[in-house]
Parts: sequence; structure tokens; C-alpha cells
Amino acid sequence: MMGSPSASSSSSTSAGAVSSPATLSRYENQKRRDWNTFGQYLRNHRPPLSLCRCSGAHVLEFLRYLDQFGKTKVHTQLCPFYGHPNPPAPCPCPLRQAWGSLDALIGRLRAAYEENGGKPEANPFGARAVRLYLREVRDSQAKARGISYEKKKRKRPTPPPQQAALPPAG
Repeated sequence: MMGSPSASSSSSTSAGAVSSPATLSRYENQKRRDWNTFGQYLRNHRPPLSLCRCSGAHVLEFLRYLDQFGKTKVHTQLCPFYGHPNPPAPCPCPLRQAWGSLDALIGRLRAAYEENGGKPEANPFGARAVRLYLREVRDSQAKARGISYEKKKRKRPTPPPQQAALPPAG
């Protein structure tokens, strides 16, 4: 089923198919796949875990498990290319999941958890430990690559143009 083209993809350009619930956005499809992957992870966990018993610690375990499938070279501090954004030669440093991928994944899983009946206050994907882990991954990957993730500055709304001041009466 995964390799075969779906019947809905060829009709997604028609006006009626866009509002059809059968045609999901790329984001919704990815969120569903991520949710199914996490569910499979819980079922394969030893001992198997139910979603209601899942905690932030289990989410961290899942993220660390995903690292083995990563494609981002993260230099260790002992590597001569540590801190170089474009290393000139190969090195034996590990491949990991990129911070941006993990951050987006957690966002999708956080939404999927609540869409699947989870209470927002009990959402393990929003746990403090998960946020701290993501920050740590971001910072360590930035240092390893010699780049910094600057927080985007919010653009302040431009004030409405003021009318020309009238000369004082008198």
C-alpha cells in the first residue's frame, strides 16, 4: 500500500477534493505517521506501555531511539572538525536526528496526543524534561557545527502614521 499511488492524490487538484476529509494535508499525514510510529514504539517497549502510563521520560527514550536513524553528522568535542559548519574531510562522528526534525516531531506528537483524547495537562510531549532535552540538543548541535540559533526577534507592529501636528492655537 505504501508504494502504490493513492487514488485521492490524482484528484487533489480538483476544487471538491481539497475540502474532502479523505484528502489530508502533508502535515496531517506526517502527524498520523508519527503517531502510529510512537504507538508501535509503545507496543514494542519492554514491558509494553499504554499511552496513559507514558511519561516525558518515555518520550525522551523514544527520541534517543530515533537517533540511530538520523542523518545529521554531529561532531564530538574531540573531533578536529568540532565547531566547523563545513568540515573539509570525513570523520567518524555519529549521525543523529537534527534538532529541527525532533522539534517538529514533538510538535506534531503533542497535537496528535490531544486529538486522540489525551488531556493537555497530562501531555507527555509537552513535559518540561522534553523541552529541556530539545534545548540541549539544539545548543549542542549548534556548537558542534559552529553556528548559533538566534531567537527570531518579533517584528513590532508599525505604529499608524500620525497626522501632522497642528501648530498651537494662540
